Amino acid sequence: MRYLITGGAGFIGSHLAEHLLSRGDQVTVVDDLSTGSLQNVRHLEQHHAFRLVAESMANPTLLERLVRDCDQVFHLAAAVGVQLVVTSPVHTIETNVGCTSALLDVAGAFGTPVFIASTSEVYGKSTAVPFREDGDIVMGATSRARWSYACSKALDEFLAVAYWRERQLPVVIARFFNTIGPRQTGRYGMVVPRFVEQALRNEPLTVYGDGTQTRCFTHVHDAVHAAIALMDATDTAGEVFNVGGTEEISMTELAQRVIALTESSSSVRYVPFNEAYGEGFEDMPRRVPALEKIRAAIGYAPAYNLDATLRSVIEHTQARSAAVA
Repeated sequence: MRYLITGGAGFIGSHLAEHLLSRGDQVTVVDDLSTGSLQNVRHLEQHHAFRLVAESMANPTLLERLVRDCDQVFHLAAAVGVQLVVTSPVHTIETNVGCTSALLDVAGAFGTPVFIASTSEVYGKSTAVPFREDGDIVMGATSRARWSYACSKALDEFLAVAYWRERQLPVVIARFFNTIGPRQTGRYGMVVPRFVEQALRNEPLTVYGDGTQTRCFTHVHDAVHAAIALMDATDTAGEVFNVGGTEEISMTELAQRVIALTESSSSVRYVPFNEAYGEGFEDMPRRVPALEKIRAAIGYAPAYNLDATLRSVIEHTQARSAAVA
């Protein structure tokens, strides 16, 4: 199979490319490297079936050529991270909606199946935990930049489903829940790599808010295997699936777990949301996926528990620091 991965030099995209190549597929990655990194795919460059196109998919001529030459598309290009979303809402909206719209238009012309990487953020402020794919979404006020990312990704989903219903374009949508693992950066507000880097330096781990908010984390390998299986399946087109972990943990407990696993002398320091992200920032108290639908579709079962997932991040961070030193 010939695959195109948009945003393929990013954290999840690079692991996806690696897995597809390992099973004998051809992979083309298009990435403007605004948040992706050449370092993420450097080890793939010598592979005969790998190609990196370091350009923007906003180029319509380029996008048409890339989609025409592939069998399926994994669309992962997006603005990522709470910090980027809060500081650059225009970029967030234009990138997420504009790129997805352009891709679906071209894919629709060729009938090329598309995987849309969405996010648990679309559930917004809903309190109907665990979140079901057919549950209501509850957004905050449009004056809160925090919700621009969630709204833009929800619009991506609406558009993708519309292409399926109106034009019979095979699309599959996956809502990833807090995917973590090797190569993820803490630069855009990602909590686990930030905690790990602070713990390895024996610095206080900064927990935003009061630390009672809970999340379920997903190892990137579990997320990638789910994405591939959903595209390989014959009856998933036009559907939305949660992809997540099964262990719910608070941010305070997560910080303590990282400290224990790194054998760090770090303490935990609490930083108010308005100090971290600006006045009026809102966060959801719990984010837990219902996984019955994806279990029924592909037999999904996470292979990595939380400790194994955290250890993979710790080991990668330690190895990277040793290489730099």
